[in-house]
Amino acid sequence: MATELTPNEGKKGVTVINGVSYQRLPIKTHLITKDDDIVEVAYQYGAPVMTDKDDVLFISEKCVACSQGRAIPLEDIHPRKLATWLSGHVTKTPHGIGLGMPETMEMALQEVGTPRILFAAAVSVIGKKIFKKKGWFYDVAGYKARSIDGPCHNTIPPYNQCVVLGPLEPDKVACQIKEKIGYDVLIADINDLEGQILGASSKELDKKLYARILKDNPLGQDCQQTPMGIIRKLG
Repeated sequence: MATELTPNEGKKGVTVINGVSYQRLPIKTHLITKDDDIVEVAYQYGAPVMTDKDDVLFISEKCVACSQGRAIPLEDIHPRKLATWLSGHVTKTPHGIGLGMPETMEMALQEVGTPRILFAAAVSVIGKKIFKKKGWFYDVAGYKARSIDGPCHNTIPPYNQCVVLGPLEPDKVACQIKEKIGYDVLIADINDLEGQILGASSKELDKKLYARILKDNPLGQDCQQTPMGIIRKLG
């Protein structure tokens, strides 16, 4: 059955890291909501197509978060003036809105805390103006801020009208899934710009290596509806 899995359109099925080839096979699922148990979802869709003993199941952090009820409708978010002001100073990129809208910034203030967000913003200004370096904001604000996803045109409804927070206890979730399916599991925060492993079912899994393997984002969150996939070492 694993041979039936094919790369998403426009995505590479194989990547080479340090001379080693890794296959990334996306898995199509139903639309995951807060009514789903992510462990059972992984067992239903992932377990049947994992055939190699060293296969690793990777799951989008957004998928896990949605199953935890952490997709917040825009209409339920009421940004304070500070959130509106801060969001206006966020650098916009073509890879996602990030905290560049009042609703996502408001949720960052709630998730991380106002003092830390303000400190991160101050450090970011210093980094840009004095050291000519970007990215310090998220280094200080942490993964909870980095993992917040805003609505965008290529997000499947109803999540195109939601702010999705980062998943709770990603390491624990990965371990629970591994116990159910018998294979190692990663909870990954990846987009078309970068990748980060938030949770892993074993400390032996090299998070930096797997982040590189997934850096070009082989998944798809729109009509592809592939929020999880398999990493398989070739050769």
